[in-house]
Amino acid sequence: MATLLYRLGRGALRRRRLVVALWLVVLVVAGLAAATLRGPTASNFTMPGTESQRALDLLAEQFPAASGATGTITLKAPADGQLATPQGKAVVQELVEQASTLPGVVGAVNPLQAGAVTPDGRYALIQVQFGEDVTDAQRTAYEQVGAAAKAQGWQVAPGGEVLGSEPEIGSTEALGVLVAAIVLIITFGSLVAAGMTMLNALIGVGVGMAGLFALSGVVELTSTAPVLALMLGLAVGIDYSLFITSRHRQNLLDGLSPEEAVGRAVGTAGSAVLFAGATVVIALAGLAVVNIPFLTVMGLAAAGTVTVAVLVAITLQPALLGFAGRRVLPRRLRAVVTDEQGAAVDHSGVADRPAAEDESRFGFRWARLVTRFRVPVILVGLLGLGLLALPTPDMRLALPGAATAAVGSPARVANDLTVEGFGAGFTGRLAVVVAGDTPQATSAAVPQVTALLQRTENVLAVAPPQLSPDGRTALLGVVPKTGPTDEATETLVHDIRASVSGIRDVDVLLTGVTAIGIDVSEKLSDALPVYLLLVVGLSVLLLMLVFRSLLVPVKAALGFLLTVAATFGITVAVFQQGHLADLVGLDTPGPLISFLPILLIGILFGLAMDYEVFLVSRMREDFVHGKSARQATISGMGHGARVVTAAALIMMSVFGGFVFLEDPVIKSMGFALAVGVAIDAFVVRMTIVPAVMSLLGDRAWWLPGWLSRALPNVDIEGEGLRTHLEDRTPTHV
Repeated sequence: MATLLYRLGRGALRRRRLVVALWLVVLVVAGLAAATLRGPTASNFTMPGTESQRALDLLAEQFPAASGATGTITLKAPADGQLATPQGKAVVQELVEQASTLPGVVGAVNPLQAGAVTPDGRYALIQVQFGEDVTDAQRTAYEQVGAAAKAQGWQVAPGGEVLGSEPEIGSTEALGVLVAAIVLIITFGSLVAAGMTMLNALIGVGVGMAGLFALSGVVELTSTAPVLALMLGLAVGIDYSLFITSRHRQNLLDGLSPEEAVGRAVGTAGSAVLFAGATVVIALAGLAVVNIPFLTVMGLAAAGTVTVAVLVAITLQPALLGFAGRRVLPRRLRAVVTDEQGAAVDHSGVADRPAAEDESRFGFRWARLVTRFRVPVILVGLLGLGLLALPTPDMRLALPGAATAAVGSPARVANDLTVEGFGAGFTGRLAVVVAGDTPQATSAAVPQVTALLQRTENVLAVAPPQLSPDGRTALLGVVPKTGPTDEATETLVHDIRASVSGIRDVDVLLTGVTAIGIDVSEKLSDALPVYLLLVVGLSVLLLMLVFRSLLVPVKAALGFLLTVAATFGITVAVFQQGHLADLVGLDTPGPLISFLPILLIGILFGLAMDYEVFLVSRMREDFVHGKSARQATISGMGHGARVVTAAALIMMSVFGGFVFLEDPVIKSMGFALAVGVAIDAFVVRMTIVPAVMSLLGDRAWWLPGWLSRALPNVDIEGEGLRTHLEDRTPTHV
């Protein structure tokens, strides 16, 4: 593989104008496709095969007029009892008529007729039914309803599931990219090298995101899928380009021509990039095993942008480096290589050049310190990560709701006003569907179901049944006493299903946004151990192929588990328990988004393998060439620490830029990924790993002979390439 990539890198540099032109054409075509084919994103979450989803499908069939999104306008009068006055009734009627005439609205229900009024006569709920496929314009018109009532001192708060919208991406993410650019400039000491690396990553992200939006016209994307794809595509795009540019610069300093330097950089660092990208793609695509459509789409969308990032890194980056020539080096180091015609240039400054074995650098000093005190380092590292992981068992999962939306947002204002007037249960109402083969069977079962519901603990009220036109399906509304993310509500869902399970001759199904959220969270929780086992098993297998060792893969997998546990613990402490929530701008702590843990495992797995390969592969290379296990560990850390540090800081900057978004879902994702990268790179890979490697000594590289013969040689570090080139004299230009 390394030899093939070596040839690809040289070919891309030789035909750099063609390569750049082709990628620009792809970018333009993808952009035009996105502009013309882009479809809307969805904020709802479906899960085939669950009771709640079967009930929704039945409702869509039996109550087609009510199959679209719903809205709830919460109304608060200036004083108690004012809703019962002629003036109050007029305000309500005007608001109902206004809502009924909004674009996309099927109908609105007068709360005075439906009884959706508080006993004190001050609060009311207006139910609004939309048709299918609510547009942004319709949503905006709905949010602006009630201007006349507000002018008279009434509070009008449109809310409901119809308010779901796509998170806005703005200046905070640009700040993360700016920090990443500064890290690149400091790392390379060259604006050209930093600019080339950043440009390459941005082109890759542009192509990936444009292609994703072009597909959104035929594939339903959730509102978080493009943000996740952007977040991950940008981070890995910069890192992958960084690895190749860094190796290319070292090759130039070793006296190779730009063409040969690029070829060898792509053949060696490019192999690691290809491996790392493949692991991320496999882990994200593996989300399909959970069998939840929205999660599968999110995983595949992110995997697509990572794939583009890899392709851009191993094709476009060599071409751009060809245009840059030796300008990717700092000015003071350009004199240590030969000139364009191959003549020797002033080498008097060669002492200023960072020698390959300059062991005074921080990476070497840190490695010597860690290996010297390896046992205390391992114990302190394990103890610290264990303490950080303590909140993990308390983790609760739920789908995003209005109760945790940003303070001041329309959804949060409506939610808070509803809770104020009616109680938390009215923000998470449940729906019970009773379906029989005949109208008689349904009519006979409804009173029995109603009685069981009313006797169930934590039920506040049961609404009268609504019958379908053919009389075979009845819909009963259930109002809990507690909010949608409360543990008592989750218990209520299970209690209701258990209490009605014995009713015969009809199907009794429980659904609603709250029930769907509970079903999704439970299914994801059940799938989490299976997915984690799959990812850990995959990591052991892949690293066994790369390093031809048994203990190194096991050590890497255990380190990954430490990273995941500590990251979960910190995220739970901040976003669920509320510790230091003000630092991340979190208004209301609550359960973690249900798909965050499984996404985090998939993404951190790929990033952890990336750092593992980059550091440990150099250790293995030096060990194979005669150095002792301790010397190889120090050498690998010394050579890789600077680049891994830069890569981790870039990842943290990009992910951290999303923490400052108002959307709590994106905020928690960005925070968890930034924390996970920091823990894995600096604590696990750059501290615990070298300590463990030095403790294992030669045993770290042991592999049974029969297994060594059975495993294919993937040549991730270019040993085959070195054999291919060993008889060649390095080309100077």
